[in-house]
Amino acid sequence: MVKDMLMASTTDPFQNTLLINSLCRLGVSYHFETQIEQQLTHCFHTLSQLVHNSDYNLHEIAIMFLVFKSHGYNMSSDVFNKFKDGDGEFKVSDIKEMISLYESSQSRINGELILDEACTFTTSQLKSMVSQTSTHYAQYIENALCCPYQRGVPRLEARQYICFYEKDDDEARNETLLKFAKYDFNRIQMMLQQELSNLCSEWKEENMESRFPYARNRIVECFFSAIAIYFEPCYARSCNTYAKPLSSLALIDDTYDAYGTYEELQYFTDAIQRFDIDAIDELLTNYLKLAYKTILNIHNQVEDKVKKERRSYAVSYLINEFKKLAEAYLVERRWVHGCYMPTFDEYMDTALKSSAAIVSVCQALIGMEEADETAYQWLINTDNKLHKALNIIARLYDDIQTNEDEEKRGLVSGTSCYMKQYGVTRQEAVEAFREMIEVAWKDMNEGCLKPMPVSNKIAVRALNVARLVLVLYKKDNGFTRPELYLKDAIAKLLIHPIPL
Repeated sequence: MVKDMLMASTTDPFQNTLLINSLCRLGVSYHFETQIEQQLTHCFHTLSQLVHNSDYNLHEIAIMFLVFKSHGYNMSSDVFNKFKDGDGEFKVSDIKEMISLYESSQSRINGELILDEACTFTTSQLKSMVSQTSTHYAQYIENALCCPYQRGVPRLEARQYICFYEKDDDEARNETLLKFAKYDFNRIQMMLQQELSNLCSEWKEENMESRFPYARNRIVECFFSAIAIYFEPCYARSCNTYAKPLSSLALIDDTYDAYGTYEELQYFTDAIQRFDIDAIDELLTNYLKLAYKTILNIHNQVEDKVKKERRSYAVSYLINEFKKLAEAYLVERRWVHGCYMPTFDEYMDTALKSSAAIVSVCQALIGMEEADETAYQWLINTDNKLHKALNIIARLYDDIQTNEDEEKRGLVSGTSCYMKQYGVTRQEAVEAFREMIEVAWKDMNEGCLKPMPVSNKIAVRALNVARLVLVLYKKDNGFTRPELYLKDAIAKLLIHPIPL
């Protein structure tokens, strides 16, 4: 029935786009990817003439802009010029237009000055509206200001939007679509619960928590991270394939940051560069031997899976990035060992690698049979704008939330390096980081625009890693202290079904 609605809506371009927006926001667009792509491609070719010759309001234009941009179509931001008055101020008639303009501004790229203005304007206005509007809209605004749709984890955004959509008294609400979205969310949740149960059983059998008491035991958080990257049923089993290698990142991070001595870690890094079980005899302590063997075993399990798909190259790329990560961790440990404070530029040269963002995407692509060698070459290409933007987002969000904790533990933090190089306060350093993050988000948006050497399915996994980072670090270090707020997000996705 929903598919019939989608096909019937093509007679009216705006209604078609509005329905596609609802499908995306409600988390069910994956059912209709082919139809949506065909319809947007057809509509985009006539979009300029359509917008010019039609009397669409700001809300309608903003929705169309967001839908096309989020699907990789570079719709011109000039369409917003007509919504400014003679003084250059935006003409916004109601809260719906304000929210739509704000959300569309989050998909801006560098150079779209009118959307920079729109973001500043709507952010200020929406903050003042929170206390003056209904509880229903106030909650939506607070969520959007904290984490806009374009930057949000898709499954979390769907959960929140279903609740908003259900309570909205807008005449455009479609009860059939709402019911479908609820059933679909709960159906997927049940599938993911089973996959998580299987993963936890394996984890318990392997006795990981007692074998590595110094490391964070975060297998559920790793599974949540997998859902953030891909929730679609066709990737359900891939969540486990992603979660276990991700757990190895937590293990290696804690080994370098919190446990190993500098001398021990030099040998450990050399062993990782070899990535061969024979290198285990060179390690100085039993706990490093156990950690090394565990890392190799996890990657061997992944390799067994991709060999059946004739995709052994995927593990080769993953291991190469893992080696770079270990080298970066050792450099950071060398700074601590030598009581050395690098310049911010020197810090970033290493810290972008130690963000582990590219390794995370490599791990995610393992679970996608459509991720061919071209996808990996695109991902690791440092000239790829999305590559650098992802690293910056991951690095600086982390630094903003963890800098004081890391300094207390004697580690080098990005904020300290920035404060020293530029002679600024901690707060000024954090504000500078936020500005750099905003530029990086624009680059991420641009990196997901057509034409691309890879499909949108591939590019969106890198985008989802950036979205995950925002969720993990938007209030604190969610991975280290999930009890503060991340546990609520996990419960929404994996424990509590949506009432029907």
